[in-house]
Amino acid sequence: MRLKTFLLTLTLIACLAPAALAQAPGNGGQGTERRAAMGLETITLGGGCFWCMEAVFQELKGVVTVESGYSGGSVPNPTYKQVCTGTTGHAEVVQLTFDPKVVSLHDVLAVFFALHDPTTMNRQGADMGDQYRSVVFYRNAEQKEAVLAAEKELVANKTYPNPIVTQIEPFTAFYKAEDYHQDYYKENPYQPYCMLVISPKLAKFRKLFKDKAR
Repeated sequence: MRLKTFLLTLTLIACLAPAALAQAPGNGGQGTERRAAMGLETITLGGGCFWCMEAVFQELKGVVTVESGYSGGSVPNPTYKQVCTGTTGHAEVVQLTFDPKVVSLHDVLAVFFALHDPTTMNRQGADMGDQYRSVVFYRNAEQKEAVLAAEKELVANKTYPNPIVTQIEPFTAFYKAEDYHQDYYKENPYQPYCMLVISPKLAKFRKLFKDKAR
């Protein structure tokens, strides 16, 4: 049993949200033009459990919004239950809107690659399944080139002993996860998964990127 599911069971937190919880569908297009007009940029990243990525990027200066959700699959408006089966093709992702005048895409990607293992196929630690894959969904050629350059830099610096398996895919759709997944660490800091998995990631972020933390 995956660590994430096991710890959720220990604390009586169900894997599923009640049916009454509304899931906000989306394709990432709403507000895109308005954000662009404000000089903001959006990118969608998958690096294992979205609770982990959300908690880290919420502390990065220049990040305006962080939403947890699902991308890369074939089922419209998937539920957490469906994604947990690993049969929809979706990855757990965070969709970031950030101000490039404050934090560059290079720095966003540096945090992304440092705070998860991009060399493990379809898993992060004890969390296994293609929903936990390492993936970047780019929105334009510039983002794609930035990701390729970041990976090339990691290889040149021999940052990881094993090959990087991060997928680089064009963005197609983003479906916001159920409400109880949003701000998960902030709302549940003493939940076992948060203490055992997320808190160490935050500590690592604050150590490695202390000049970029809020």
